Amino acid sequence: MTASSPSDPTPDAPDSRPSPQKDETPDPRAQQLARIYALLRLTLVITIVVMLIWVVGDVLMVIFAATLVAVILHNLAGLVERHTRMPYWLSLTAVVVAIIAALTGLIWSSGPEISEQAVKLRTALSEQAHNLRDSMGHSSTGRMILDNLPTTLGGNEQAASSSGFGSLAGSMTGFVSSAFGAAGTLAVILIAGLYFAISPELYVNGMLRLIPHEYRHTSRELLLTAGRTLWAWTAGQALDMAVVGLLSFIGLWCIGVPLALALGVVAGMANFIPYIGAFVGAVPAVLIGLSQGTREGVMVLGLYAAIQFFEGNVMAPLIQRHAVKMPPGLTILSQTIFGTILGIPGLILASPLTAALLATADRATPKLKDDERV
Repeated sequence: MTASSPSDPTPDAPDSRPSPQKDETPDPRAQQLARIYALLRLTLVITIVVMLIWVVGDVLMVIFAATLVAVILHNLAGLVERHTRMPYWLSLTAVVVAIIAALTGLIWSSGPEISEQAVKLRTALSEQAHNLRDSMGHSSTGRMILDNLPTTLGGNEQAASSSGFGSLAGSMTGFVSSAFGAAGTLAVILIAGLYFAISPELYVNGMLRLIPHEYRHTSRELLLTAGRTLWAWTAGQALDMAVVGLLSFIGLWCIGVPLALALGVVAGMANFIPYIGAFVGAVPAVLIGLSQGTREGVMVLGLYAAIQFFEGNVMAPLIQRHAVKMPPGLTILSQTIFGTILGIPGLILASPLTAALLATADRATPKLKDDERV
């Protein structure tokens, strides 16, 4: 048996020759297909979300409104719990009892007066709207405006089908005449919001269980951010509404406009909707002022202009230091979009919903670097 020479190849020895390097350059076609797939996936998700909002928009608005009520009750109970050291359930009970007692006292003390003024206000506004419609009918410009207004706003019959606002009015009618009705829907919102506030962790944890494990921590942070944003926006807006309503009542009372209390309540409640609510709250007061004379009407218009100037340049900056700062253009655009899709409920809840979406998007996306800013 002869010994193998060093030059003979050894079968079991590893091949010492360098293996050819694989081409690690990414395939451009694969990258392009991946981008197309991501775009199609995003488009599909957006389409599904829009379809859900369009089909079950009223239900989503009820859920969001109940969530907003729960956030308010939860944070008020948290304030009571921190200052009194009472358990959470007892603090929440105290908050609910205090709210019911305050509403009961308001209705008991000022309810008859507010109801009487509300009835008179509705009658006076109907008369003023009828007189305004008659006066507009005598001019070509007025008739053109009436032809393009929906019937719910005093327009002519054909406006309901030709005007784009018909869908908004139809959405409002569908909301009010739904299975529950306005009063039943409000009761559902309040009861569901109370149950959400009693045990918020139950519902939050239930939502988190539907999310993959690796995204649960991020989703939890986003939900907490949305909750804090809704509380800050609501607290700031409530203070803004109170100031606007009080100043409107005092100003109208000093001018001598009748139904000042009811008009002040309307102005304060309408201010829940930023920007648009200012006009909604001013129109009834201006009409009532014009019924007393041109001088009173001009004074009322100047009063509301001064109040809105004070609210926009003094109150809003002070509130936004501790609350939520929303770009005016985005606020109005969101009100238009949600109002068109969901009707009056979407218009009312557009601002808090947009504030929550902006806060979660800001938390979920990286900040712009200095060299990336415009």
